Amino acid sequence: MDNKQMQHGYLLGVDVGSSKTHALITDCSGKTLGFGEAGGGNHDVVGVDGFKHAMQRAIQSAIQTARIQSEDVLALGLGISGYDWPSQDGVMVEAIEALEIGCPYQYTNDVLLGLIAGSSEGWGVAVVAGTGNNVRGRNRAGQVGRITGNSVYFGEIGGGSEIVWLTQVAVTHAWTQRSPKTALTQMLISFTEAPNEFELIQGIATGYFHLPPFLAEEVFRIAQEGDRVALDIINTSARELALNVNAVVRQLALHDEKFDLVMIGSIFQSGEIYLSPFRETVLAFAPHANLVHLTVPPVVGSVLLAAQTIGIEPGTIKDTVVSSISDYPIGNDQEF
Repeated sequence: MDNKQMQHGYLLGVDVGSSKTHALITDCSGKTLGFGEAGGGNHDVVGVDGFKHAMQRAIQSAIQTARIQSEDVLALGLGISGYDWPSQDGVMVEAIEALEIGCPYQYTNDVLLGLIAGSSEGWGVAVVAGTGNNVRGRNRAGQVGRITGNSVYFGEIGGGSEIVWLTQVAVTHAWTQRSPKTALTQMLISFTEAPNEFELIQGIATGYFHLPPFLAEEVFRIAQEGDRVALDIINTSARELALNVNAVVRQLALHDEKFDLVMIGSIFQSGEIYLSPFRETVLAFAPHANLVHLTVPPVVGSVLLAAQTIGIEPGTIKDTVVSSISDYPIGNDQEF
């Protein structure tokens, strides 16, 4: 890529999430020129056609805002929610090629965008605790480490949905008298409007009641009020997530190195009640880990991935992307 092309060309980054899709266009110095947004594009949720449509809408909006032509895009970087296994490469390539951007591209799981955007060196470990949980990492040599990201089905706990699952278990155990009574029972009765404890359990067991991930906020509230069972749930969630972080650290042989651990998601905004056991468990295994909150939109990582694709060192443009993106109404994905 020669200097003349870079002077007149642009970088395109796309962050495909389950609830939203963001597209960002910058010049090759990192200056933000256009932003576009569309609905969720996770192909597991909206299907392959929905995945394509979300990307197309977000990209078209960004191109219009930037007032450029698609053929002027030099490189494309994508972080894709739902891209978890190599067997899905065919679906990814088909959808990306359908965009007809006509430039080199790279794509990865969306968790790695947080690592690229939030770490000082572009490597380390990223951990998500929002609606669900996930951990991905990359060492200096480019080796990637991971967990499945498939929640309680694989024993991976840490996000809002898993906290609510643990709450369901605790309330059921309180009903069978296996475990102590807890204020969580009344919280679920109030939410579902079940007439009593038996009807609550029956409704959950038969699928009549659905317990959404945002109920994790109530679990935190009840834990702050001193309920022992709720406190145990928060502590278990934090420590379990930290153990998954440690697993990825072990995969990458980072336990004796100094590295950034980028924390992403609403659960990490809950304060020391969660952060303290999480931090304690991580640092006991990886004492040099530097825990940092993600403070920029993940789509920044997509642009940096695009830059890397054509040989631009991401660190040389990162500050410009971050400073110039503040003029655009881009959320930071900190929701349950």
